Amino acid sequence: MKPTIVTLDLEGVLVPEIWIAFADKTGLTELRRTTRDEPDYDVLMKGRLKILDEHKLKLADIQEVISTLSPLEGAKAFLDELRSLTQVIILSDTFAEFAQPLMRQLAWPTLFCHQLEVEEGRIVNYKLRQPNQKQVSVAALQTLNYRVIAAGDSFNDTAMLQEADAGFFFHAPESIKAQFPQFTGFDRYEDLLAAIKGEFGK
Repeated sequence: MKPTIVTLDLEGVLVPEIWIAFADKTGLTELRRTTRDEPDYDVLMKGRLKILDEHKLKLADIQEVISTLSPLEGAKAFLDELRSLTQVIILSDTFAEFAQPLMRQLAWPTLFCHQLEVEEGRIVNYKLRQPNQKQVSVAALQTLNYRVIAAGDSFNDTAMLQEADAGFFFHAPESIKAQFPQFTGFDRYEDLLAAIKGEFGK
């Protein structure tokens, strides 16, 4: 029997969507667009950076908003219980420069994410840890003889869910769930936890 490891998305699953929070703070509604709306991550990020540049917004402006955010209700207890049962890795398309305050509130789980390129406080570009990092990470864990159970909520999670031995949606929009009916969707942490536990030992 293979050991189990769980991979989770971050934003929308454990913490609020950072860009939506920033959009609400600044009034720039076009920044509310996320990976739930745009399957092409490069298109999404280039659009975001263009908007930031046009409005002369800097990394510190986003970090100020992030400092006011907390994990979703129940997320910390869910993650604590899950980590008491098995190893958990968060696979996120967020950036190290954004994530630290939220990781602190979640008791520092392992996070694989990307990095920003910053010049004089301006975000000038972004650097992927590697392309398709969620799917590639799951495949790599499987080569280490792990059975991988994954959960996410957006288009950019679907390759991870497909690669995993078992994949679930959590807090996913109905439009995305309809396009990927092979993945069971949950909206309560206790239900997701029960589904993950049900995969143990397979």
